[in-house]
Amino acid sequence: MQTKILVVDDEQSMREFLAILLEREGYYVAQAENAEVALKLLESDTYDLVVSDVSMPGLNGMALLARIKTTTPETAVLMITAYTTAEQAVEAMKLGAYDYIAKPFKVEEVKVLVKNALEKSSLQKENRRLKHEVQERYSFSGLVGKSKKMREVYDLIEKVANSMANVLVLGESGTGKELAAKAIHYNSPRHDKPFVAVNCGAIPETLMEAELFGHKKGSFTGAIADRAGLFEQAEGGTLFLDEIGEVPLQLQAKLLRVLQEREFRRVGGTSAIKADVRIIAASNRDLEEQVKEGTFREDLFYRLNVVPVLMPPLRERPEDIPPLVEFFYKKFAQFSGTGEIITPCAMKALMSYPFPGNVRELENLIERCVVLGNRVVSEDCLPPQVVNFQAGTVAGGVVDLPEGGMNLEAYLDGIEKRFLLQALSRSGGVKKKAASLLGMTFRSFRYRLAKFGMEDD
Repeated sequence: MQTKILVVDDEQSMREFLAILLEREGYYVAQAENAEVALKLLESDTYDLVVSDVSMPGLNGMALLARIKTTTPETAVLMITAYTTAEQAVEAMKLGAYDYIAKPFKVEEVKVLVKNALEKSSLQKENRRLKHEVQERYSFSGLVGKSKKMREVYDLIEKVANSMANVLVLGESGTGKELAAKAIHYNSPRHDKPFVAVNCGAIPETLMEAELFGHKKGSFTGAIADRAGLFEQAEGGTLFLDEIGEVPLQLQAKLLRVLQEREFRRVGGTSAIKADVRIIAASNRDLEEQVKEGTFREDLFYRLNVVPVLMPPLRERPEDIPPLVEFFYKKFAQFSGTGEIITPCAMKALMSYPFPGNVRELENLIERCVVLGNRVVSEDCLPPQVVNFQAGTVAGGVVDLPEGGMNLEAYLDGIEKRFLLQALSRSGGVKKKAASLLGMTFRSFRYRLAKFGMEDD
């Protein structure tokens, strides 16, 4: 897109001179004989740079500069005058002008100033765009779904984001626990501070303490220099401890001390370091069961579990599959235009499948289809276990155990919920009739609805 410049000067000869000069440099140039005309042009179009004289009848250049910075602060402004003073220059810069140039000026000087002003403006726009993109990405758009269960998650994130309370995000693998943690961070007062994530299960026990708290030079073999740990890297922001259940008991005691005292020591260090860090932990394991087994400290569990956020598995919110398919398709596909992105048969297969790998598994399936060059997600690009699952359940037969294994509980839950939904659909939502269709008592039917969180849907 061609760069647009607006030249504002009450002297026609100066306007035309600047317009010819800048057009030769490849810019699109519009002209205005006074500030009032300039403001009308700025209302109807967007300009990357305004080059304005200071002394003009009516609204002067300084007033125009102030109006521009109020309405379109991203527009760069270069001021020109025949009567330059230090006071004017300071005032112009305070009002937001990129620079100030006095007449008579050299042509090359104008070219350089214009080029630099446009580069700075472009950089500022890009920074704003990236910041907006980050905030938008982690506001809630990374968490897709309009089901009742997901709406409850959004509401809880909004409530907890502005507090300093520790949060424990629970859920099966692939349900989006890290996305929930990022949504909390980027909607909190700490959003412009670091978000540091660590998978506790991926760090060897012998290195975990140094990874979290840092170490002093010579504290162990290989410690050739002082090193800051993740707590220091997350200072002022949020530290996300994924798979917290994998942390060994000895280190759990040190984590508890950080949460209580808000300070820690590096490995081999003697001085305490303050920790202004919010902790969000996550686990796909039953931490309460680990507490009973003695593999997780009860006091640490209660410190972390101030606000629990439960991420629902995908099989419990099948109504979110269509928007998730669209979201991932747009993420991976480079195809332009609108129209069908998934065939009805493929969608039926996805809606019937229990997704033991949850949202991450669905994301991988859609990426697979796109990588294979499919402009429309069809059964042809779906893996056999998805298509065969649907075929087997529809026919009432038994699906062969996939070579990679399967989550039997998730499989059976998926079948059960699918038939509950079908019975409700065929009965027009009348639960007694739906229970009769499935050959069960009304009480048993309600119990099964409650089991899947469908009682109030």
